[in-house]
Amino acid sequence: MQSVDQVIRARWVVPVRPCIVLHDHALAVQDGRIIAIGPAADILTRYTAASTTHLDQHVLMPGLVNAHTHAAMTLMRGLADDLPLMTWLNAHIWPVEGRFVSPEFVAIGTELAVAEMLRGGTTTFNDMYFFPKAAAEVAQRMGMRATIGHVVIDFPTAYAANADACLQLAADLLPRLRRMPLIHQSIAPHAPYTVGDAGLCGARDLAASEKLPLHMHVHETAHEIDEAIARDGMRPLARLARLGLLNQHFLAVHMTQLNEEDLAISRNSGLRIAHCPESNLKLASGMAPVATLRKQGTPLAIGTDGAASNNDLDMLGELRTAALLAKGVSGDPTAFPAWEALEAATLGGAEAIGWGGETGSLEPGKAADCIAIDLDHPATYPVYDPVSQVVYCAGRDQVSHVWVNGNPRVVEGRAVDWDTQELFARVR
Repeated sequence: MQSVDQVIRARWVVPVRPCIVLHDHALAVQDGRIIAIGPAADILTRYTAASTTHLDQHVLMPGLVNAHTHAAMTLMRGLADDLPLMTWLNAHIWPVEGRFVSPEFVAIGTELAVAEMLRGGTTTFNDMYFFPKAAAEVAQRMGMRATIGHVVIDFPTAYAANADACLQLAADLLPRLRRMPLIHQSIAPHAPYTVGDAGLCGARDLAASEKLPLHMHVHETAHEIDEAIARDGMRPLARLARLGLLNQHFLAVHMTQLNEEDLAISRNSGLRIAHCPESNLKLASGMAPVATLRKQGTPLAIGTDGAASNNDLDMLGELRTAALLAKGVSGDPTAFPAWEALEAATLGGAEAIGWGGETGSLEPGKAADCIAIDLDHPATYPVYDPVSQVVYCAGRDQVSHVWVNGNPRVVEGRAVDWDTQELFARVR
């Protein structure tokens, strides 16, 4: 028998790739990586493990991937609700950020976000916020995988004076963050209405030279489109295409306002979309045409957005909303089936933010980023189809175990290696 670090056995294993449910299967994990998946009896015969976890009423699946958030904005949760986007930004969020945001603010806010996400079954997140070094250090220390975005924005902030200063800070910081094994990076111009052509071209060139993805809010509201047409004589997506930003490494966040021209640009460029349904609903920004995007083959991921506009970082809730909203908007109950929503919230997100080779599915050779959801619960009983139960019924309180790189981060619903009460004290 071969010795391994751990074996994880579950009643149902959902690898996502392929999209099947495996009954009474197990994973063998060595040095943080999955080395085998198979029937439990076979795995237990072939491997002797230093640690064995038996999950007899659970789904074992890849960790959820939050494809778009602003982690440190947990400290603004509930600060300004029930407002349209530009009022929310101009009258509340940006003034607060200008006064209070600092490396310490970002560190504490990100720590709260990581604690919330890990406890809810998210193992990887894609961030866009100021002072990215502080966020990266927290994610690495708490054992969570992340893609950290280097924000580019034209107007002065607590972080930088303008887009050129943002790009210089990013260039200086890139090599330092590369030393963190759980961290990838992106260049993150904020939005077409906050970054001019020079800043966008600078972001494009830096991303290309460093082989990094671009991460950007695009077509979030009808107001954004109207202003762009008045200012530039074209829609924002057409402007980004003209400037050469759009390709398979471009992650467009929101994309609620799409006409036929926009859909064609999306299809032809190969860009990916991070769908954030709950934030879009709360801000009344619009609805991404998920059914149409799916039919034309545009890759989809799912994100929560920040806790200031959602107001949680609950990816199980988000993927449920995404699946239901697609049906309601299109009038088609087959528009975004449970399996496809789950894939968008795992592998689709991982591929969108540069982690597809490492996480997002349970496959030999990939990192052991996995979660267990306990279906032995009144809300998820009886179980005809475990994937349907995960997507349409399960709550994040049913996440019992979380591993990142094979390291336990949540065990039996309890945090590993962080003190929640001490964190709450610092947040207060």
